[in-house]
Amino acid sequence: MRAWQIGLGVLTMAWVAFGAPAQAADQIQIKFSHVVAIDTPKGKAAEKFRDLAASYTGNRVKVEIYPNSQLFKDKEELEALQMGTVQMLAPSLAKFGPLGVKEFEVFDLPFLFDNYEQLHKVTYGPIGQTLLGKLTAKGILGLAYWDNGFKQISANKPIKEPTDMHGLKMRIQSSKVLDAQMRALGANPQVMAFSEVYQALQTGVVDGTENPVSNFYTQKMHEVQKFMTLTDHGYLGYAVIVNKPFWDALPAEIRSQLDRAMADATVYANQIAKQENDKALEAVRQSGKTQILTLTNAQRAAWKQTLAKVHQEMATRIGAELIQSIQKETGFDAGKP
Repeated sequence: MRAWQIGLGVLTMAWVAFGAPAQAADQIQIKFSHVVAIDTPKGKAAEKFRDLAASYTGNRVKVEIYPNSQLFKDKEELEALQMGTVQMLAPSLAKFGPLGVKEFEVFDLPFLFDNYEQLHKVTYGPIGQTLLGKLTAKGILGLAYWDNGFKQISANKPIKEPTDMHGLKMRIQSSKVLDAQMRALGANPQVMAFSEVYQALQTGVVDGTENPVSNFYTQKMHEVQKFMTLTDHGYLGYAVIVNKPFWDALPAEIRSQLDRAMADATVYANQIAKQENDKALEAVRQSGKTQILTLTNAQRAAWKQTLAKVHQEMATRIGAELIQSIQKETGFDAGKP
């Protein structure tokens, strides 16, 4: 057992973490780090996986969850995973572009998906699995896609028309696609770690942001944003990933049990995503601090038409063939509100 642990290097196991040999009946420890609150769809799904992993392995695996950037900010966590400091993450799909896997930025394209049904044709299908496979060269194994939801625009002024975005400083994740999206709207994109957004909104460093409502509410952004517009203009989802050398070194039986736990946790995650966002939207409305705005069909069509050029601009970066294959799979129509 000890030789096996040494072979794993800094990747996991109790003696690695604490600098001493583990007991004979070692419990495998998996550090699962994420940057959002525990009462978000991702936070709840991580806890579901933890419980299922313990159950299915007979407590041979202990998943330790570190939410809300307790261990690492979103800019740091991928490097930590590759180094083996943590074993599991669920970063947003936008994080893989800066890592060098630009194809994942296809999920950042505005208005690529009109609903979850269209989205799941990709994430549950061969296109999604092919994309996960591209992480292997980075020492990362992709296990599943977890939904968060569709993004809304918030600011301290009412946003209805695309031209209302002109001149606003908008927080984005580090993504060339999201940068191009904001520039197409006439806004000034500001890349910023998720954990820093509330203070930046509060102090006026940025004017607004884009988020699924569950993130907006659990991070208390409704306290510092006067308006939210229900644009559903983009998708925010996650890929659950593990350090590949660590995973490959696990006993086959344990991997099988963890695969089962992840499959069941994924069903749970994607079932609750819309429900949690709906609950959060009602909570924001009830708070009375943020006014909720809804687009007309004509206004939504104007947003979609304004942002259609981002698909063309990003084709050379992401891959025109990939974009077209997803558009074909989902029945994408740039002219449909």
